Amino acid sequence: MDLNTVTTLRTARTRDDLRLEPGETVLAGGTWLFSEPQLEVSGLVDLTTMGWEPWTIHDGGLSIAATCTIAQLLEPPAPPDWAAAHLFRECAEAFLMSFKIWNTATVGGNLCLALPAGAMISLATALDAVAVIWTPDGGERREPVATFVHGVQSTSLQPGEVLRSIELSTAALRARAAFRKTALTPLGRSSSVVTGRLDLDGRLTLGVTAATPRPHVFHFGHPPTDDEVQRAIATVDAWYDDAHGAPDWRAAVTLGLAYEVCEELRS
Repeated sequence: MDLNTVTTLRTARTRDDLRLEPGETVLAGGTWLFSEPQLEVSGLVDLTTMGWEPWTIHDGGLSIAATCTIAQLLEPPAPPDWAAAHLFRECAEAFLMSFKIWNTATVGGNLCLALPAGAMISLATALDAVAVIWTPDGGERREPVATFVHGVQSTSLQPGEVLRSIELSTAALRARAAFRKTALTPLGRSSSVVTGRLDLDGRLTLGVTAATPRPHVFHFGHPPTDDEVQRAIATVDAWYDDAHGAPDWRAAVTLGLAYEVCEELRS
């Protein structure tokens, strides 16, 4: 879609270039930005010209740039002990889109858009990812993605802040992981996604996304029983309601998926 309110386009090369003027917004893949009118936007600042490497493997784990595309996310050569690496493709494939979108949409864009069915939100919360955020004073702050997303199209980003990357720890990547998804149609948008991660020390993390306005993450000191899972899911304070599923249905199927995830990780 043509954005006929946009009159300027700047390419960012340094952090100083990311100081936004009134009406400006950052541009990465642009797959959502150009999908509908953006009447409040008069200028674009291109993040892709910052030259960030899509991903970097280091001793502490994996760093994924905000400008990394969904397709590039599947490129890192996962070490043999990264047992949770299969979640990358499973979450990417839960992102309903054409191959053209897969090669353009970015990890950071998916997180910052903060839609319930955001597949990168599912991945990040499953692996306790931390968002690295550049602040306008030249510093940075770090925040778990699970709290970075506040609700539908709402995040903790403050004016002038830019998501730089997300960090995944080696400990999370080495954990066993399980993934379940349901939708109203075989190739439809995710109505509920449940992820589970069993760490080497026996702790289990259960993540619920797509069915709720914001991600919910539950940490257990051991693989939980069905009763413990039921009590955890019962604490969810809101279930999303749209054409892809009613709240009561989403609550019921999410509980069933959570049982399956925990059963797989207990075995």
